This record gives sequence, C-alpha cells and structure tokens, in this order.
Amino acid sequence: MNRRVVITGIGAITPLGNNAAAFWEGIKEGKNGIGPITHFDTTDFKVKLAAEVKDFSLGDWMEKKEERRMDRFCQMGMAAAIEAYQDSGLEGHIDAHRLAVMTGSGIGGLSTIENEQTKLLDRGPRRVSPLMIPMIIGNILAGNIAIRFGAKGLCHSLVTACATGTHCLGEAYYMIRDGRADAIFAGAAEATITPLGVAGFTNMTALSTKEDPQRASIPFDKERDGFVMGEGAGMLILEDLEHAKARGAHIYAEVVGYGSTCDAHHITSPDPTGEGDANAMIMAMEEAGITPKDLSYINAHGTSTPYNDLYETVAIKRALGDEAKNVPISSTKSMTGHMLGAAGAVEAIICARALQEGFIPATINYQVPDEELDLDYVPNQGRKAELTYALSNSLGFGGHNGAIILKKWSE
Repeated sequence: MNRRVVITGIGAITPLGNNAAAFWEGIKEGKNGIGPITHFDTTDFKVKLAAEVKDFSLGDWMEKKEERRMDRFCQMGMAAAIEAYQDSGLEGHIDAHRLAVMTGSGIGGLSTIENEQTKLLDRGPRRVSPLMIPMIIGNILAGNIAIRFGAKGLCHSLVTACATGTHCLGEAYYMIRDGRADAIFAGAAEATITPLGVAGFTNMTALSTKEDPQRASIPFDKERDGFVMGEGAGMLILEDLEHAKARGAHIYAEVVGYGSTCDAHHITSPDPTGEGDANAMIMAMEEAGITPKDLSYINAHGTSTPYNDLYETVAIKRALGDEAKNVPISSTKSMTGHMLGAAGAVEAIICARALQEGFIPATINYQVPDEELDLDYVPNQGRKAELTYALSNSLGFGGHNGAIILKKWSE
C-alpha cells in the first residue's frame, strides 16, 4: 500500500530573505529581489541586473572552517537544510538509516571553477586548491547534508537543469511513498551569478538586458526579453504521514502528485506544442486523483523569456482544457528571478505556504498584455482565496519537464 507523504519542514535562502519566514513575507508583499549585480564588475557586460542573495554567510549556521570548504551553492543549500531540519523537529525522532537525502543543483560550483581556473593561469598548477573537486561537484550538497545530520539512508543527487528542484521533490515523494525512507531532505541550490555564468547565458540570448529592475523579470508581459539570473536554495523535509503524526509534527501540506517527462525536442527551447509539459501536468493530476476543475493555483515556470512563457501557456491550455482560464497562474520569478536548479524547490515552498494561508502570490511588474497569453496571470496584486490543490511547474534545458501537486493539509 502506498504511504502518504507530507511536508514537515522548510528552509529557504533567497533574494527576498535568508530564511523561509522572511521569504514568504516578501512573496506576499510582492517584493522585488532584483537589482544591480554586485558580485562582480559588470562594466563590460550587457547584462547589469540579477536577483542576488544579500548579506548571506554560512557562519550564521556553521563554523567558518566548514564554510570555506564549500562553494556558494553548497553553503546556501546547507543553510536551507539546517533551517528545514530545525523547523521539522525531527531530531531525536528518526532512525538514521531511514533518513534520506535527495538534492541537486543545475550547474554546481561554478564560482569555484572560475576562481581555481584563475589561479591556474596566473600562479600555476600547484596553487589550485586540493578541495576544488569536492567543492564543485553537484552531489556534494547531498553528501554534506548526510554528513551533518548522520543521514544513512538513500543519498542521491539529480541534475535536470531548471527542473532539478521539482524532480528532487518528486523522486523523494516516490521514495517515501514506496517505503524506502521515513523522512527525506529534498531540494536544490544554485549560485551562478558569476562572470562566466552571466556571460554564457547572455551570449545565448537567454537573459534580459534591461536596466530597470521593475521591467526586467516580467513573465507573461508582451515586453519580456529574457530571464533575470537568480540564486539561492530551497529545502523541504518530506515525511511519511504516519511517522509525522506519531511524533506530533507540524504539517505544511501533503504531496499528492508528480509528473515527469521529456520534450525530446531541442536542447534549450521547450516544444512549441506544449506536449511534454502538458503530459507532466496530466500525470501529476492523475496521480493526485483530481481533474483540472480541482486545481486552485498553478505556480508557473514563467521565466520571462519569449518562448517559455508562450509555450508554457500552450501547455497549460493543453493539460487543463476549458478550465485553463479559470485557474489562477502566477510566476514568482517576477520577484526572485530565475534560480535555475533551485527554482522548483523554492516554488514548492511557495505553494505549501499559499495553501496553508489561502493566498495566491502575484506576478509583479506586469504591464503590457500579450494577445497570445490570455490566461489569469494574477497581475501585480496577490489574492486571498480558498485553496485546496496547488501545482508547481518546472522546465529545464534538454527538454526536462516536472510538475508536482500539493494538497492543503487536513486530517
């Protein structure tokens, strides 16, 4: 018999705040986390804006020695994991062999790669850090979480570009549902606001080149011209319902459906027909045992690129049919920028809190409607509403699609 899976802990490091509570307040306020890049000198760059995490130091959670042994993506992922674990109250209530980890990063330790490459060229091979390799590999976040918390169960890491966070949650959900773990750290982290990262995405014309933070990340707006790079981490504790109830855990929401497909179409562009993304949403709804009429809210991938927002709209219409126009859809990337691999995990936290509080976040800075995008994108102002099911949608380079459905918690 399949076991039910619930969320009992959340942690977030984001451009809107360095803990889950501050992040959620920023989302409700419609706060814009985008501003001029400060991580490096952008004089020679066409792109000047990003959604940076501000005033972050892992020293608030761990010793400085440990912080220096981690790339920024891992530092933020560890901070989010520590917050989620503390929030869950799991300590002392879990068998180490039944505690698992499923995390990822779309790109991994990019800043460390850049720094060590500079050392190699400027000072020679003997100056490259012996810690470089364990700092850059994407699975090191999962390993560090397991070491920190003594998690001796399954310890896996996924990389599916910008669908990574959603896929980590979905696969963790399956692990618990199938009885392979009692609780899992599930989430992702990303830190690619670096010279190489910004240059690479700029030269493939993926990033917005606007210099007004209010008009840069504008999902579904006709004047959208690319996404704004974000960074950060989202981590959730997923737990078997009976295990959570036995220890009196606080429950945020229940995970009830997951869908994963591939477009098999193009290395960067979504399929114009929306087939793959639609099928992921349909799979998630079927697993949840619901129809499009039951959906209360969709947190869209909504990157603010011309193709993504159009093709995702096509996919939503394909998956929901006539109900597509009745379901509120918003892109919180209008506030956070695009956190790449971490996006799906952070947006699942938004869905959990939205269900809990009965609040639909806005798509901020929406001004110019696009005739081809005619759904309810919750422009500029969030709404109070009775919510039961929320779907979080993610798409990644390579054609990866992921959809996860959460249900408002009730006994």
